[in-house]
Amino acid sequence: MTVQPVVPWLLLVLLAAVAGFLVWWPAGPRERTDSVLTRSRRSAMVALLLVAAVRPGMPGGEITVSASDLDVYFLIDTTSSVMAQDYAGGQPRLAGVRADVKGIAAQLPGARYTVMSFDHQTVTRLPLTSDANALASSVDTLLAETSTWSQGSSVTVARTALSDALDHGRATHPERARLVFYLGDGEQTADTAPDPFDIDPTLVNGGAVLGYGSTQGGRMKQTGTRREDDILDPSTGQPALSKIDEKELRAIAGQLKVPYLHRTSDDGAASIVSEVALKDTASLTSADATQAAVGRTEYYWVFLLALAALAAWDLGVSVAAATALRAGRRRPDDVTPQATGTAAVNPPAVLEKVSAATPGGAV
Repeated sequence: MTVQPVVPWLLLVLLAAVAGFLVWWPAGPRERTDSVLTRSRRSAMVALLLVAAVRPGMPGGEITVSASDLDVYFLIDTTSSVMAQDYAGGQPRLAGVRADVKGIAAQLPGARYTVMSFDHQTVTRLPLTSDANALASSVDTLLAETSTWSQGSSVTVARTALSDALDHGRATHPERARLVFYLGDGEQTADTAPDPFDIDPTLVNGGAVLGYGSTQGGRMKQTGTRREDDILDPSTGQPALSKIDEKELRAIAGQLKVPYLHRTSDDGAASIVSEVALKDTASLTSADATQAAVGRTEYYWVFLLALAALAAWDLGVSVAAATALRAGRRRPDDVTPQATGTAAVNPPAVLEKVSAATPGGAV
């Protein structure tokens, strides 16, 4: 049996201590009346969650994995225009970006991936990792900037951050090739012309610039709010249109010395990777070698199923208790009659007391 905790052990111990405190410490009258069975059930739920979090499993078998010596840098435009609805028949451009990132990863198994997004600033969303699932989660949760605070941006604002990341990659792993994929629409919304994408050409061994959008333009939905209204053009009051600028995108591709591709549909990224030609890789090891690795069967899901069963039981008990409490409050025989602010009395009982206190029992 082996384990692979999803978080450090110290954090797991801390979470267990906090959960135990919340389950057993009587924080109020209701908690003091909780039965031992209820507390024990909830303690078992905490224990099951902690066991699932350490990801128990058993080693066994072999799997074939790719030992690709590639570092793939995804540079993604997250300005408001990425939500323009002119990709593949009216979808947001971001849908195409997500599909292509996942497709490229599927075409380059075993590589390491990093995600950097840019709008008015550049943010590293995912450090270099070979975990394709982490990459998929990163792009699935990627959102456009809040349109209310959008102040314009440059299509080359990320050049310094990308250059620094590439330089660090070469310094730490000079044996690995570095691919750069720039994904955007080329729309320059800053007041000034974009600075050149002046990155040392020896830092980039291949990649592509991928363009999204149409020359007709697409409407953009507001982001960062609950409303889904169109972004309006302040000069006309009509829905604003975002249009692809392929001239800028081709200029960036020329500066990076990689091909430019206009993306209009999802083809699994096969056509993208087919255009990538590695360069300056004489000292690099093979990017296509494969090797055998030890497989592993995980059992965390068994504990999660048991946790779900206990959670359903606990929910049922809580609902039943709440229903019984509400029904008890509505029973008419539980309500003592009141009359004009004075407690009502039982006439027969009063007469009996008066009769007993009167000589001869007369009233």
